[in-house]
Amino acid sequence: MSTSSIERTTETELAPAVAEFLAASVHKSFVGGRWVDAADGQTFDVVNPGSGDKLATVTSLKKADVDKAVDAAVDAFHNSGWAKMQVSERAACLHRIADAVEARRDEFATIEALDCGKIYTQAVGDVQNFIDTFRYFADLSQAVNYRQVIAVKNHEAWVSRHPWGACGFIIPWNFPLLLAGWGLAPALAAGNTCVLKPAEDTPLSALYLCKMIQELELLPAGVLNVVTGLGETAGAALSQNSKLRRMSFTGSPEVGRLVAEAAGRNLIPVKCELGGKGAAVVFNDVDIQETAEKLVQAITFHSGQVCCDATRWLIHRDIYDAFVDECITRMKSVQIGYQMDRDAQMGPLVSAKQRARVLGYLQKGVAGGADLILEGGEAQIPGRKGFYVKPALLAGSLNNVAAREEIFGPVAFLAPFSDEEEGLRLANDTEYGLGNSVWSRDLQRCARIAEAFTSGNGWINAHNVIVHGVPYGGVGKSGMGGGVISPDTLNDYLRPISVVRPL
Repeated sequence: MSTSSIERTTETELAPAVAEFLAASVHKSFVGGRWVDAADGQTFDVVNPGSGDKLATVTSLKKADVDKAVDAAVDAFHNSGWAKMQVSERAACLHRIADAVEARRDEFATIEALDCGKIYTQAVGDVQNFIDTFRYFADLSQAVNYRQVIAVKNHEAWVSRHPWGACGFIIPWNFPLLLAGWGLAPALAAGNTCVLKPAEDTPLSALYLCKMIQELELLPAGVLNVVTGLGETAGAALSQNSKLRRMSFTGSPEVGRLVAEAAGRNLIPVKCELGGKGAAVVFNDVDIQETAEKLVQAITFHSGQVCCDATRWLIHRDIYDAFVDECITRMKSVQIGYQMDRDAQMGPLVSAKQRARVLGYLQKGVAGGADLILEGGEAQIPGRKGFYVKPALLAGSLNNVAAREEIFGPVAFLAPFSDEEEGLRLANDTEYGLGNSVWSRDLQRCARIAEAFTSGNGWINAHNVIVHGVPYGGVGKSGMGGGVISPDTLNDYLRPISVVRPL
């Protein structure tokens, strides 16, 4: 369905199922097929980023609570029949989950939009991505060779692949349901059980997923567990649990180091999908209007809260001034508004903390010598007390703090370059390495540069091109432990054992 045909709702026109869900006095965690409170009764409030009002109250689990969730996942792995189920039966379960989410797509999109401030039509896209991910791995799991014969002299040998066991997932607030799908789908398709810890800012779509799964009896109890709580308590407890067999974290490099360190102490394989400071290298033969439009759309999508975004725009000197002028004009025209409003093109940031971070980087960038060529700053939306900012553009030395560190907002840093060698050098001059793009009519040059990027992904005449079946991951401060949404991902959740018999 095209986004133009999607009917948005407002908070006063919520679907009955969504209104009922949000009306719960406390949203409990989902452990072992049951809804549970924190042992100490602690809760925290979730805020609607677009209004600043309380959206829900959620349980705040601590270590003992999270440990019980891991125990439930371990028990389900050994005793529920999920791990021993025929691959085709597990795949059918994943397809039923995808079908059920599709039937409630608008409900999930509304919850996601209200919870993380994402424009409603963008939230619909995220829900569809979740659906597509479950179907992709359900189908892929049935094509995998789980017993691969190896031809070696004087021996009969093969590799047999099996699920690992209980797997832990910590996901961030910018794409809550989409990233839950990226982690859960391959792990479940391979026969593992899961404990998911959503971000404290955005836990509601994961809980709504559990509600649906319980009502429709789509998974055995304990196969999927969702624990809500703060990162320093619930998140830390999950990453430190020695009963897990795989660990996955998506978020900042700073927290990723802590998660990897904790998992490493237990010798648990860990996958970290971290931040980025992507570059767009724009040559002088591009269509200026078209390229500027695409980059402006990229930096304002979900208010710039996208780890693989292009936040460093490297523009050939021949077109630098014209390109900057075009970008300023287009960024000024972006309609900022409440995420459920029909005309809004960019919604709020996820929290007051994130707004302060973005505005703080603008101040630090200017203090460090950057030119503020499009001011940005706090945006006022009539009738709303949410966390809105305007898009901003900085320019100057790429040694500036705003060009070196991840801002995670609608802010791009611009700099000129003279030739291919300089453009590539500037693009690779970063501690991050997630996704860069190259823009030119010369496709041979594009391919040459894309392959030379020091990053996990190199895109040509587009940015944020993430496709099921193509590995997506990062290097350096952008990640470790493999990519996602590809056959390699499914293999990550299958434990190999080599079997050998001398002849």
